[in-house]
Amino acid sequence: MLNRYHRATPPVAAIEGPTILLCLVIYGGWAALTFFHRDIPWPLLALLGGWTIAWQMSLQHELLHGHPTRSRRVNDALGFPPLTLWLPYQIYRLAHLRHHRDEHLTDPLEDPETYYLTEDRFGRLGPLARAFLRFSNTFVGRITFGAMRSMLIFLWLHIGACLRGNRAEQRIWLQHVLGVVVVLVWVVGVCHLPLWSYLLCFVIPGRVLASIRSFAEHRAAPDQAERTAIVENAPVLGLLFLYNNLHSVHHDRPGMPWYRIPAYYGAHRAEIIRANGGLVYDGYWDVARRYLFTQHHRGPHPGFVAARAALPGAGMPRPAASAQIAEAGD
Repeated sequence: MLNRYHRATPPVAAIEGPTILLCLVIYGGWAALTFFHRDIPWPLLALLGGWTIAWQMSLQHELLHGHPTRSRRVNDALGFPPLTLWLPYQIYRLAHLRHHRDEHLTDPLEDPETYYLTEDRFGRLGPLARAFLRFSNTFVGRITFGAMRSMLIFLWLHIGACLRGNRAEQRIWLQHVLGVVVVLVWVVGVCHLPLWSYLLCFVIPGRVLASIRSFAEHRAAPDQAERTAIVENAPVLGLLFLYNNLHSVHHDRPGMPWYRIPAYYGAHRAEIIRANGGLVYDGYWDVARRYLFTQHHRGPHPGFVAARAALPGAGMPRPAASAQIAEAGD
């Protein structure tokens, strides 16, 4: 990847204390919230539970990029617990690393996290599907129906791959299901928190919060440096997203630990904004204001990869790299 505005990422420690501490806070907080759920009013439980799930998704994103240790096994073990119930860490890891080929960002044939479609696939949608897609491309639509729809699409594609005999998928899902059993033994068996309550107060609000970050972080553009956005002035959600609101920094420095991103951005702000073509939002309220009921983008990709849509199988979702797979973190 080109070094657009700095020559080197500063070295990181062999063991990153802030991220280890964050792991303890997230998993300890989750255990406490589930265990003491009877003593917490449900609106507060939904807020804290959703925050914890979204925070773990941000943590998983950090871990798959090689933190907080130099051992992938240790990092993967820290990211494995399936608190979301629906997203296997290893599938997210593989798809997200594929997403980081910046020359293919937003390409519907290559980027597993894009919401763009090929012209061919868009052309096959009926009127109702197009209307739903238009709504899903608004801020309100993405954090409501769009967030739930992407979960269902993900499960449909990957469970289908398992049923068709994909051995790699089967191994990942077997491990994931065993992890889910352990989570539910704790949640339902030990804490006596009903599954429906866990879904409503943890899983769904966590998914909604995570979808706020991913909504406007990429757009199609001929220059790959201009495909990634920056959301400034987001102290609360910035912490929740581990400063991936400063997304241009992350894509140029994917190995930089979360706690160094704000200072790095502050020191190189002018260069970073110049490099990304000025794709900057003044907080997530600005994102919501601009796109509350307005599409962030139209469904089909604007065309500089459209010529490839005629390839066999073009535009069709692929189980290991399906669209909308990982708003945790991209």
